[in-house]
Amino acid sequence: MSSLRTRVFGVCHHCQSVFPLKTIFRTQSVSAQPLVQADLLKGRPYRKHPGVTNLKAQRLPDELQRGALYIIKNAQVSDLAEKAQRLSNFLWSRKRKAEDAQLRAKAMALEKALWSASQEHPTEGEDGNLEDRIRKQVLYDLRKSTYNWTPIRYDEALGLVFMASRLAGGYAAVRRALHEIKKRDPSFSPRSLLDFGSGLGTVVWASQSLWADSLREMVCVDSSGAMNELADRLLRGGDEQNKPFIDNVYFRQFLPVSPKVQSDLVVGAFALSELGSIKERQDGALTLWRKTGSYLVLVENGTMDGHSILMEARDTILKNEDKVVYDHRMPSVFAPCTHALPCPKMMQRLSVPCNFVQSYYPLSLTKKQENCQEKFSYLIISRTGSAEQGDRLAGTEEVEWGRLTTPVIRRPRRVHCQLCCSSGELKRLVVTARLHGRDTYRCARSSDWGDRLPVVLAEDEDDSTVQSDNEPL
Repeated sequence: MSSLRTRVFGVCHHCQSVFPLKTIFRTQSVSAQPLVQADLLKGRPYRKHPGVTNLKAQRLPDELQRGALYIIKNAQVSDLAEKAQRLSNFLWSRKRKAEDAQLRAKAMALEKALWSASQEHPTEGEDGNLEDRIRKQVLYDLRKSTYNWTPIRYDEALGLVFMASRLAGGYAAVRRALHEIKKRDPSFSPRSLLDFGSGLGTVVWASQSLWADSLREMVCVDSSGAMNELADRLLRGGDEQNKPFIDNVYFRQFLPVSPKVQSDLVVGAFALSELGSIKERQDGALTLWRKTGSYLVLVENGTMDGHSILMEARDTILKNEDKVVYDHRMPSVFAPCTHALPCPKMMQRLSVPCNFVQSYYPLSLTKKQENCQEKFSYLIISRTGSAEQGDRLAGTEEVEWGRLTTPVIRRPRRVHCQLCCSSGELKRLVVTARLHGRDTYRCARSSDWGDRLPVVLAEDEDDSTVQSDNEPL
C-alpha cells in the first residue's frame, strides 16, 4: 500500500512564524462503490444483507439426536467419550497418501545427499558395505518422514465411535454448505439427491431440512455395509422396527453404473480424502460431476490437505477432459471461490487453507455441553448453460462480490476485512462510513468470516483504504 502524507501549515499574523495545523493521509489504492439500500437491502436489517451465508449454532434435528442417543445407550460402549475424542483428533490430522512419484523423488534426493556426505567424510574399511548402509538409511528416513496412510474400515463398533465423534460436526458443516445454495438460489428445488460416502446419512438430514417439499429420491452410497445399517437405524429413531422419519432413502455400496443417470444435487462430504491416490480422487471427482444435474457439493476438513483435495477436484472438473460427454453444460464455480483462477491462499509465501467455521451443539454424551466449532473447507460447482438456472439466478447474483476469508475485525468507526476477489487476489479492505457510505459500513460490520461482502472494488480511485496481503491490519 502506498500512502501520501500532506502537512498543512499556518502563518502567525504577528510574528509571521509557520506552524503545522494538521496532517492529511491519503491512500492510493482501490475503492469500493457504496451500496444502495433500496436495491440490495429491500427493507431488511443489515445483519440479513444478501451476502450473509453464515448460520447460527446448529443443532441436530430432534429425531436424529434422539435416535443417536438411543443407539449409544443400548450399545453401552465403554469410555465412548474418550474414544470419540481420539478418533476426532486422528481424522483431523489425517493427511493424503504420498504418491509413488513423490516417494521416488524423495528417495533419490536422500540417496544423493548421503553419497555426497560419504565422499566428503570417507570411512576406512567399510567401502563394501557403504551402498547397503545408504540404502537402509534411505528406507529408514522415508519411513520416519512419510505419513503412513491406511484406509479406514468402518465396522459396527467403529461406526458407533464415529457417530459420537462426528455426527453433529459433520451435519453442521454440510448444512452450512447446502444453505448457501438455498440462500443464493432460492428457486432451486431438487427432486433427487446422491450422497457419495454417505456415512451416517447427515447429508440426507441436512437436505431434508432445506428441501423437504421437493426431494423425492435420495440415494446414499457408502462402501461400508455397517455404516449403511447404522444410518438406516438413525432414520428410524434407533429402532429397526420403526418407520423411517424420511421416506425414499435408498442405501447402496456402489455408485450407479450408468453415466447418463443424474441427480439434481450430488454431495461428497469427507469422502474424497478417503481415496488413496490423486488418480482415484480425480476419477472420483469426474464421476460425481457426470452424475450432477445442477449442483455438486464437496466438503472436507479445514486443513491444508483438505483444501488441497478440493482444489485438485476443482481443477479436474473445470478442465473436464472426458472424451465422451453426455451433458454439455459447462462447470462453473459457485462457492466459495469468486473466480476460477488459482487459489490466492495457496499462492502466498506461507500457504494457508481456505477454510470456514460453523458452530454447533454436540451430542449430549456428558453433562457439560459447550458450543463447538467445526472448521471445514467446501466447494460448490454448478452446471451453467441451462435456461432454467439462468432464470432462477437472474437478478440475484453479484459475481463481483468478494468472499470474507478471515474473521472480520471491528474497530471504532472502521471495519477490517480480507476479501477473496473475482480478480483472483486477496485484498484487505478497511471500510468506513465516511468513505464507503453508511449502508456499506453497516453491512461490513454485520458480516463475518465466510460471508460475501456486497461491495464492488474499483481500481481507478483513491478514496478508500486497501492493504496488500502481506501488510498487518
